[in-house]
Amino acid sequence: MKYTSHSEFGKLKSVFIKGAREAFLNESHLEKNWEALNYLSQPDFKRSLEEYQSFEALLSESGTDLHYLPQDDKVNMDSIYCRDASIATDYGIIICNMGKSGRAQEPRAEKEAYEMYQMKILGEIKSPGTLEGGDVAWLDEETLAVGLTYRTNEEGIKQLKDLLSPHGVNVIVVPLPHYKGPSDVFHLMSILSPVDKNLAVVYSPLMPIAFRNELLRRGFELVEVPDEEFESMGCNVLATAPRKCMIVKGNPKTTDALVKAGCEVMEYEGKEISVKGGGGPTCLTRPILRFR
Repeated sequence: MKYTSHSEFGKLKSVFIKGAREAFLNESHLEKNWEALNYLSQPDFKRSLEEYQSFEALLSESGTDLHYLPQDDKVNMDSIYCRDASIATDYGIIICNMGKSGRAQEPRAEKEAYEMYQMKILGEIKSPGTLEGGDVAWLDEETLAVGLTYRTNEEGIKQLKDLLSPHGVNVIVVPLPHYKGPSDVFHLMSILSPVDKNLAVVYSPLMPIAFRNELLRRGFELVEVPDEEFESMGCNVLATAPRKCMIVKGNPKTTDALVKAGCEVMEYEGKEISVKGGGGPTCLTRPILRFR
C-alpha cells in the first residue's frame, strides 16, 4: 500500500476538517455556549473565520485533499476539534465515545459523514467506555499510544484493544496525571506530537517517566517545549509531512527548536480557534491517509 492511516508524520494525503463557520455558527451561539464548554473566553466570531481561513489555506497549500464535515444542529462549537470523535485505521474508522458530555453527539455526526463518503467503519466505542481521538497517537504503523485520562477510560481502551489487536496493532497505555482536573482539556497529544519517525515534540513535566523512556528507546529525539509555551499550545504540532509542521503563532522557543531540528515550520494565528478552546492544529484535523 502506498498510503496508511497509521502515521502522525507521513505526508498528508487526505484529511477531514470542520470549518469555523459550521462549528461556531454565529456570535450569539458562541455567547450562549462558550462558558459551559470551558473555553478560556468567548471567541470572536469574525476573527475566528479569518483565522480558520488562514489555517485552511496552509493545509491546502501542503497538497492535502480536504474533506469537509457539515454543519449539524445537534453538535456544538467543540466540533471544530474534529480529531476527537474518531480514529482512522487501515482497517476502517473507529467511532469514539466522548468523555466530555457536551460533545456526546459528535461521533454520530462524524459517522454519518464517513458513511456518506462510503468509508468503512471498523467499530464503535460503547458506553461505559469513553475514548477521544486526542488521546491516541501512532508511534509507528504497528504501535498506537493511548492516554488513560479523564476523557478516555479503561473500558474505552479495552474496546480499542479488542478492535485493533486482531490486526496486529500493539496498544501502549499511557496513564496521565490529574493536572487541572476533569473539566480541563488534557489529552495525550497535549504533551506529545510526533513530527517524524524519530522526532517528537514533548512537554516532559507532565509526561510519565516510563513513556518518555519508551520514546527514547524507540529512537525519538525530543523537542522540549518550555513551561511558558505549554499553555499557548506549543506542544500541539501538526506534521503535514516529515519535519514539515504547523504550530499556533506565539511559541517562538518551540518554533526555533523545531527549526534547529531540521523542520520547516508554518505558523498560523490561532487565538480564537485554538488557544481559547484548547485545541491546536492536530485537534482541528482528522487525518485519514498519509504517504508511507
